[in-house]
Amino acid sequence: MTLDTNPTILMVPGLRDHVAQHWQTLLQDKLPKAASVPPLENDKLSCAARVAALDAALATIDGPVILVAHSAGVMITVHWARRHKRKIHGALLVTPADLDTPLPAGYPSIDLLARNGWLPAPRDPLPFRSIVGASRNDPLARFHRVSAMAQDWRSRLVDLGEVGHLNPTSGFGEWPMAERLIRELF
Repeated sequence: MTLDTNPTILMVPGLRDHVAQHWQTLLQDKLPKAASVPPLENDKLSCAARVAALDAALATIDGPVILVAHSAGVMITVHWARRHKRKIHGALLVTPADLDTPLPAGYPSIDLLARNGWLPAPRDPLPFRSIVGASRNDPLARFHRVSAMAQDWRSRLVDLGEVGHLNPTSGFGEWPMAERLIRELF
């Protein structure tokens, strides 16, 4: 199986939604059978609204799906998995934001995240194969915390090294490793 055949690749962006030079956006543009959860117009910080948007995007796809989530998109994915039963072929969960610990300035507080249904972050085993990509110097999650999440989710952990939050701010646009990791889920 190649990336241009089944399954459909569904991007699950984080709270900043679509960023033009983000690896997810660039990868979606590159792959012939890829889609993305659309940005929210309302309730942008609501976990329930984000989970509903993921579920609505999945409802438009027939056949197998691989989820490719980044940052809070990983948390959206694990909250979705706790509430829904659709079969997922696999998931690539990249640099999850650790919402259970205080985030840097400019990000929502723990109280605000709790009021919007994000906490506690699910740690139940995922009902599908998954790979967690963890950064050694992510400002939104310490490596040992992401490693523990991966273990709880029964995901394979991939140490990405020092890649920051693996976003344009960290110097990443194209990220070729994503394609290799997605292929491992086929």
